[in-house]
Amino acid sequence: MRQLLVLLLLSFSCFLYSASALSSDGETLLSLRRRWTSVPPSINSTWNASHSTPCSWAGIRCDHAHNVISLNLNDYGIIGQLGPEIGHLTHLQNLVLFNNGFSGKIPPEIGNCSLLQYLDLKNNSFSGQIPDSFKNLLNLEYISLSTNQLTGQFPESLTQIPQLQLVELSYNNLTGPIPSSIGNMSELLMLYLQFNHLSRQIPSSIGNCSKLQELFLNQNQFEGVLPHTLNKLHNIVYLDFADNALRGTVPLGSGSCDNLLFLDLSNNVFSGGIPSGLGNCSGLTKFIALNSSFSGSIPSSIGLLRNLSLLHLYQNHLSGKIPPEIGNCKSLTELNLYSNQLEGEIPSELGKLSKLKDLRLYLNHLTGEIPLSVWKIPKLEYIHLYNNSLSGELPLEMTGLKHLKNITLHNNHFSGVIPQTLGINSSLVELDFTNNNFSGSIPPNLCYGKKLRKLNLGRNRLQGGIPSDVGRCTTLRSANGLIGEIPSEIRDLQNLERLDLSRNNLTGSIQVLAQIPFFLEINVSYNSFQGPIPKKLFESPYYSSSSFLGNPGLCVSCSSSNGSICTASSYVKPCDQKSTHQKGLSKVEIAMIALGSSIFFVFVLLGLVYMFVVCGGKSEEEIPISVEDGTISLLNEVMEATENLSDQHIIGRGAHGIVYKAAIDSTRVFAVKKIAFLGNKGKSLSMIREIQTLGRIRHRNLVKLEDFWWRKDFGLILYPYMPNGSLHDILHEKNPPPSLEWNVLYKIAIGIAHGLAYLHYDCDPPIVHRDIKPKNILLDADMEPHISDFGIAKLLDQSSASAPSISVPGTIGYIAPENAYTTASSRESDVYSYGVVLLELITRKKAVDPSFMEEIDIVGWVRTVWGETGDIEEIVDSSLANELMNSKVLEQVSKVLLVAFRCTEKDPHMRPTMRHVVKQLEVTNLQARRR
Repeated sequence: MRQLLVLLLLSFSCFLYSASALSSDGETLLSLRRRWTSVPPSINSTWNASHSTPCSWAGIRCDHAHNVISLNLNDYGIIGQLGPEIGHLTHLQNLVLFNNGFSGKIPPEIGNCSLLQYLDLKNNSFSGQIPDSFKNLLNLEYISLSTNQLTGQFPESLTQIPQLQLVELSYNNLTGPIPSSIGNMSELLMLYLQFNHLSRQIPSSIGNCSKLQELFLNQNQFEGVLPHTLNKLHNIVYLDFADNALRGTVPLGSGSCDNLLFLDLSNNVFSGGIPSGLGNCSGLTKFIALNSSFSGSIPSSIGLLRNLSLLHLYQNHLSGKIPPEIGNCKSLTELNLYSNQLEGEIPSELGKLSKLKDLRLYLNHLTGEIPLSVWKIPKLEYIHLYNNSLSGELPLEMTGLKHLKNITLHNNHFSGVIPQTLGINSSLVELDFTNNNFSGSIPPNLCYGKKLRKLNLGRNRLQGGIPSDVGRCTTLRSANGLIGEIPSEIRDLQNLERLDLSRNNLTGSIQVLAQIPFFLEINVSYNSFQGPIPKKLFESPYYSSSSFLGNPGLCVSCSSSNGSICTASSYVKPCDQKSTHQKGLSKVEIAMIALGSSIFFVFVLLGLVYMFVVCGGKSEEEIPISVEDGTISLLNEVMEATENLSDQHIIGRGAHGIVYKAAIDSTRVFAVKKIAFLGNKGKSLSMIREIQTLGRIRHRNLVKLEDFWWRKDFGLILYPYMPNGSLHDILHEKNPPPSLEWNVLYKIAIGIAHGLAYLHYDCDPPIVHRDIKPKNILLDADMEPHISDFGIAKLLDQSSASAPSISVPGTIGYIAPENAYTTASSRESDVYSYGVVLLELITRKKAVDPSFMEEIDIVGWVRTVWGETGDIEEIVDSSLANELMNSKVLEQVSKVLLVAFRCTEKDPHMRPTMRHVVKQLEVTNLQARRR
């Protein structure tokens, strides 16, 4: 009896053990987890080895038999490798790991998951080739491997999977051809192969994919002709062949294409004309074929595309007339046919396009008048018709275009007066009527809307003076052809960068021009100006004397301090020398003038004229300062508001200067940075670089240059005052520390990212800041961030042959590892610094904080804590603890932490671009709002 009892107890114990032991699928998942160096708290807290099954774990779904059928960890912030153990999950149907930090090769053992239907590994860092074992996934319907670093060819094994409906391999480094066996994929709906290095001809067998709806082959190296079999794709909706090397004629349109909505043939070398058969594609909404080498006329069948909203056929060799049938495309919003050889008149039928916003027909051979019907298109915003042979007068009806932003008509034969009510249009931003035959006076209300940025009226027959209300054009940046005397109000054009007053009969002084902050280009040649040329205009290192030629009364003031300038400009007379303009010019003078004109012309063409001002002047004690520097009235107000830069108005000190607060009145409050030059040439270069940079950029997340003044021993730069100080003050200095909610921190993070992305990708040339840190992030009244202090910024096209430096740009704690011992400048270094700022936002610790262990900065500390605990609450600032109880906030903070990890990778090639960072943060925010 006792033996039987013992046997029963032993059996029961074994039962209990087997009941509590983790299943094999759970063991497999834990084995996978050991290969991950970074995981979010949700995995650490739920992936528990004491459980009997993993079915309650984060990201896991099981069937009724407790087999794992779904592993979905998208956007979890995992960093590491995907191990071969994945092949043990033989019941797996869904494997979703996109938007993580997986690297290494894709394990071929995935081929053992024969029940897999959905495989999504996009937006990671997988490398190597796509495993051939994928041919075993006979139940697979969806595969996305895009945005990785995969190499090798498009695997023929994928074409052997009968049920595949979506194949997404875009944004990788694949090479070679598309296999001809692609035609076996009879269920294929979507094929995305764009942004690879695929080559050779597109196989004709692709026409056998009869269910195909979306085909993206753009940004590859395909060559040869488009196969005629594309006409067999009756269900096709999107076709993109742009940016390849395709040749021959385009066969599209001979089959049924009613479902086609989007077609892009751009940047290829096709022969022949645009296929007339495209008129059969009645559903087409966007047709783009720029720079495709098309010749011949535009087929009238385009008029059959009643749903067409965008037609871009520019930069081709199209000839003949613009077909009037285009007027039947009633949904058209953009019509861009520029840079072709089109001729004849603009058809009046274009006036039927009531939704048209953008009309660009420039660089053609068009003649005749612009039809009145075109001037009545109510939604027109852009009219670019320059470099044609158009003529006639401008009708009063054009002033009724209330949405008009840009009208460019230069280099035509327009005549008559400019409608005097044109300026009433409050939306007008750019107006260019240069080189026509306009007569009469300049409309008095051109600056009525106060948005005008470009006003070019040169080389016409205009008479009268410059309107006195020109000072209302506060945003004006480019102007020419302004006639008559220069009114004093022109000094109010604080944003003016380009001014051409050449070849008029202007008289008087040009001293007022010195009150405009900076010029990229200036030309006052061939007038009757008199008096000294302002030092501010004359002493720029990018100065060209050709800007002042043909003004016998102009001179340069020669003093002991600037005699070298007079020597270098011997063909501009000194002010204390009698005029000798009656004498003939010497051969040397003629050569110098020609050289100066050539240099100026090259500068204008290339857009490489950068502004900076080097003016001598009075000392600090002699303020008020000469009107030759900056806006004198504003400077006087600034000095009065700061009591001549008294210490009691100091609000900050930095490596590049002292900052004062100048409260002129309740509506005008500024920050003034004083940069001392005495005995420090680097400081003057720093100011020059800052003015150069800020003078050419405009973005809501970059600090705005209001004005500047240059003295012998110091310089002043004026910015808008930021009530909330710097991000460093908010995070670390204010006592008691202000409470910062996560949505405010997130707003700051994404604002800085937008500003850096603008510098890196929207500026020409790109700009690297080189000192991104919280002290250089200023916060306005709405806590919107503004990147400041461009004293060591670098333009990426500047010659690397400049003076060598042994100093490393940046600040300790924010300097990227690759820059620790070099002066290298790259976007990646800014990305690293941005990642450090993100970590400061999350932790509220300084980049180099006493609480860290010896020789560890914030990057090392966060990675150490995260690796040891995997608990985000151990990292995040304690003031956010209550907010982290909200799952949406917790998830968003975790994703921003992942972005920071990626930005601070040691290998600069592993860091995302700032464009990618912006995209990640915006997607994260959008997902949080949707939940």
